[in-house]
Formats: sequence, structure tokens, C-alpha cells
Amino acid sequence: MRFSTTVLPCAVAALSVLHAEHNRLLPAPQQISYSAGKLAVEGLQIRFASAPSAEDLFVAREIAAAFARILRHPVAIGEPGRDVRAIRLVRDGDGEPLPGKEETTGPVSRESYALRVAQDGAEIRAKSTAGLFYGAQTLIQLVEGGGAESFLPAVEITDWPSLAYRGVMMDLSHGPMPTVEEIERQIDFLARFKANQYYFYSELTIELKGYPLINPGARYSQDEVRRIIDYGRERHVDVVPCLEFYGHLHDAFRLERYADFSPLPHGGEINPRNPKLMSMLNDWVAQMAGLFPSPWFHVGLDEPWELERAGSSAAGGVAPAKLYQDHLSEMARLLRSHDKRMMFWADVSAGAALFDRYPELASELPEGVIAVPWHYRAEKSYEHMLEPFAKARVPVVIGTGIWGWQDISPDFELTFSNIDGFLADGRKRNILGVVNTNWSDDAQILFRATLPAMSYAAAAAWQAAPMDREHFYEDYAARIYPAAAAPEMSIALKSLAQAQADALHALGYETRFRLWDDPLYPSRLERMQTRVDLLRKMRLEAEDAQEHLDKALALSHDTYTIPSLLVGARLMDYAGMKFLYAAELAEIFAKRLGPHPTRSDVGFWLNTQGSSRDHGRFADLMDAIKGIEDDYRSAWLAEYTPYRMGTALGRFDAEYEYWRRLQANFWEFEHAFKDQDALPPLDAFRPWGFKR
Repeated sequence: MRFSTTVLPCAVAALSVLHAEHNRLLPAPQQISYSAGKLAVEGLQIRFASAPSAEDLFVAREIAAAFARILRHPVAIGEPGRDVRAIRLVRDGDGEPLPGKEETTGPVSRESYALRVAQDGAEIRAKSTAGLFYGAQTLIQLVEGGGAESFLPAVEITDWPSLAYRGVMMDLSHGPMPTVEEIERQIDFLARFKANQYYFYSELTIELKGYPLINPGARYSQDEVRRIIDYGRERHVDVVPCLEFYGHLHDAFRLERYADFSPLPHGGEINPRNPKLMSMLNDWVAQMAGLFPSPWFHVGLDEPWELERAGSSAAGGVAPAKLYQDHLSEMARLLRSHDKRMMFWADVSAGAALFDRYPELASELPEGVIAVPWHYRAEKSYEHMLEPFAKARVPVVIGTGIWGWQDISPDFELTFSNIDGFLADGRKRNILGVVNTNWSDDAQILFRATLPAMSYAAAAAWQAAPMDREHFYEDYAARIYPAAAAPEMSIALKSLAQAQADALHALGYETRFRLWDDPLYPSRLERMQTRVDLLRKMRLEAEDAQEHLDKALALSHDTYTIPSLLVGARLMDYAGMKFLYAAELAEIFAKRLGPHPTRSDVGFWLNTQGSSRDHGRFADLMDAIKGIEDDYRSAWLAEYTPYRMGTALGRFDAEYEYWRRLQANFWEFEHAFKDQDALPPLDAFRPWGFKR
């Protein structure tokens, strides 16, 4: 192949036009230069510069599968040679497939790659199979056109990660449990955007040999975890144990056998001075260190709420800071004995704020441990969370948040602001990497709805330049969906994001829980009466999202990413309808009926407009919530095991029952009403709840 390396000054403007005409890549490469010309995809083979390893063959099959989907016929993987038009994979080193304890970045680092496309062929060159794999992901994104007319533009790319460690943490404890197959899909998805760590968050959802009573119906077997680890390795994603060895252990202490291992009976934290407890923890650490090959080991240690309430007294009156520090040091010593590098959540201006209240802790940390200060909100600056560790020369990985765990639909804009801001400040402090956390605290989340945020998180950690937020939804949709469906998805995601923003202003914090609130509770009803226009706007955005999601589904037949987003859009529309209808009912009671209405008015306003069995407000709401429940159940079972599904569906059932009872209350009142009877306040009709 021949490549031009000279760019004349007069050609710069033309090159920038060329660049604008091509696909925007996620993540954006460090260096990219387009030139005239293109390489037809039809007829290309995939070849190796030398005898391939199993990992090299995996990369070749990734490219072949992607091109086969485009061309609708198989793509050949040939023997080493130069006699055909081909994509040549050149691995000129033996770099490790996964990140190690002390990973570096730069143009000649383990994960770097060079990609060249000319009219007579293409080449990906790297020092490791990981580099080849990342070059292949970029190559696949470069394809333009469609079918037999597809081509690769002539281009030269030199690329490497800006951060050595680029992780996403999936919460596999607080809420639903993704199936093993779903976890593999998550790893596949993240690898496409060049993430290299999958943090397997488990409080006690991984099988522990010798502890059969702990979560028997809600855990992954050790064999299943090994399968996940192997799957990640093929895709150059290190599966890192992310466990809890201080707080968040209620799943053990709720059992009577272990209840007194906590400072509080049936509590959530350990008593570090209990020798039986520490013997058990040592066993757990040994099992998990043996199960996970990763050189990194996350031990949790966040949010020890009981530490000062009861922990110190139960531990013999040891000062809280010393109790915490001693336990942290003991965990670090234990993990060093297993040749693991310890990470821990560092509560700075978050959680229990230990490092705010005990600033000396930062300078007393054991050598080599990695602090993970975490914060999920958008802030003007994150410097104060990083400074204590910078002063103490403690290595840092930051913890950002993918906001899906408490909202009706993921809060993409807050997620992006948090990631962008924390990363920008973290880079100034030379952080090692990032853990983008995807929690499931509300136990109702559909993780697939967070996929756009997961891709943003992975891409932002790889590229050095700031993310192009203005075009992100378009770029993401173009990378994931067929050309006809991509514009529909871009509009849908923007509408969903706006609907979620409106919901926050209308309903308040934690919109997922506000969704289930009693709409006729007096103070809440008063709030909604002042937000009628916002509720209508929220519904319109949600309905717009539904329309475009439906179109995209018809055009793409994508049953992996779209149905969960559709459930979110429909729930958003339902929430708007529910509180809007409540405000309208309050208006009817205040202005249409008066204290002593006629029976005719009561029949019209309370029956026809409210409790009518056909087309009344309550029938609307019952129909809507039951229909969404069916789709939610299907979406749940597509991702998760049945564990906790009944709890989540119970909220839908309670919602239906609320409107059924309210309908019955209105119906009975209306049929017994006589002209000039007194009209009770709307609050009196509520099926249940606290009375003011």
C-alpha cells in the first residue's frame, strides 16, 4: 500500500472539509488525517502479517462479522499474504491482553494502534492484540455507504487511550440480577467503545463456598463468574471484583446466624474487632482473590453509617477514624498477600464524608492503595475531592455516576455533565482512570436504557479531547443503528432527556419514586396545580420520544436497545398524565362543583369526567399502567433473572389498585348523592394515605 504523508498548506482547508464529510467516531482518535480516495468493502479479505494467535483470530472474526452484516454475505479470513485486496492485521509485539497493575498510556503503549486505509488495502498495526482489537472497532465505525456500495475512506489514524484504566461498574446487588448472557452483552457493548474494565459490583451476590444460607436465590455461581471473566478477556475487558468489606453487608447480617457480627443487630456494617467476623472476611477475600485473576481488587469501605452510631462502642470504644483506618490497613495487607492491588471508595463530600471529617486519613493510607473519590452530581469544580490524595501522593481513580438508578428515564444530561467535569479536573491531577458507576438502588431500573450513557462514559475515558455533547445523540445513534433508524433514535433520545429534565422540575428529586406517589396528597397536589404547563410539556416530550422510538424499532427491528427506552417514555407519559389529571380533578372540585352541587353536575364531573368505566380519567390510568406493566415485565425478563421482579411489579399493581378504588369511591358517592348534599373535599376520596 502507498500512503501520502505530506500535507501542503494550501490543502489544509480541503482536508478539513474531507474530515467533516466522514463519520464522527466514538471515541474520537488522538490523530486522524483523511485524504482523497476510498476502499470498497466488497471483495476485501482479512489477512495477517504473520501466523495469528487465537486472540488475533478473534479480532479478525470481529471485523468479518461486522462486514458480513453490512454486505449480507460472509467475509473471508485468509492466510498471511499480500496477493489480494485485504485488511492486514500486523501485531509487532507481545503485549498483555488486559491492563496490569501499572498500566501506561501514549503513542507506543500497549493499547495504541495505527490504522491506515488506501485505495488498494488497509492495515491495522499494534503492539498487542488489545491494540488490534481497538483498531478494529475504529475500522468498523469508518464504514460509509451501505450494502455492496459500502467503502472505507482513505485515512491515517494514530490512536491511544488518554487514560490507562477505563471502567464501568455494574451494580449486580441492589436491584435486579442480569443474566450471565446479559452481562456478556454489556461487556460486548462496552468493548466497542474501548472500555477495558468491567467492575462486578457484588455485596453478597457471588457464591461463597461454605455459606449456603447467604442469598441462595440471588447469586452468581463461581463457575458463572469464571465464564464472565473469560468472556471479558476475549474482548480485552478485565473483570474486576468490586465488593464490600465494611458496610453494605446486610444480606449476611439479616440472618440470625450472623446478626451479632454487626455493631447493630441485623445491621449493615461489620464490627472489625470481632474475631469471628474477621475470620469470615479473610475467607471471603481468599475465595474472591482466587476467583478473579484481575490484579486490582475493590474492597468497598464506603458509607459506614453505623461506624460512629454504634461501631466504635461495639468495638471497645476505639475512635471511629482509627477503627476505619486500622481496618483499611488490614484489608490492604491481606490483599497484598494475594498479590492484589487494593482500591476503595473514598467518601469525600459524599456518602459518610469520612475524609472531610477526618482529613488525616488521606496521609495515613497504606502505600500502593488506590483511592476512588466518588461524586455523581454536576459541580463547578471537583478539585476539593482530589486535593487530599494529591497532597498525600495517593493514586486516584475517580468514580462518576450514570444516572439511571432513581429516575423514570436515565438522566443523560446530568450524567454527561458529571463525567465531563470530574474527568477534566481529574486529568489535571493525573488520575489513573475512571470507574463509571451504574447503580440499581431503586430496584426498578432497566439497565439497557442506560446504554447511551455507558457508551459516553467509555468513550470519554479513551479520548483526550472533550466529548462533543452537541452531536452525541446523533453520533451514538449512527454508530448503533441502521442509517434509516439512526435519525429517529437521535430525536427520541433528545426528547427523552428533555422529558426527564421536565420531570425533575415538575415532580421533584428521584422521579422514579415520585412516579408512585399519591397524587391527591394535599401538599403534592398543590405543587402539581402550579406545574400544569410543565406536566403537559413533559408529556409532549415523552410522546414525541415514543413516536420516534416506535419508528426506529420498525426500521431497525432492534429488540435489544429500544424496548427499555420505550418503557421509560411510556412511564414518563403516564407520570405526566397522572399528576395532570389530579390537578384537573382539584380544579373541578374548586371551581366546577362548589360546596352544594346538583346531582346532574356531580354525575357529569365526577362520573363522566372521572370514574366512568369507559374513557374516564381513572379508566385511562388503569389501562395505561397495566399496559406498561406488561411491557416492563417483558423488558425485565429480557435482561434479568426473575429475582425481585415481583417486588418491582407490585408497584404497578398497587398503582392500578389506587385508581380502581378511587373509581369505586367516586362511583358510590355519585350514585348516593342527592341535590344540595354537601360535597366532601377531594382529599376524602383518597383510597389510602396520610390525612392532613
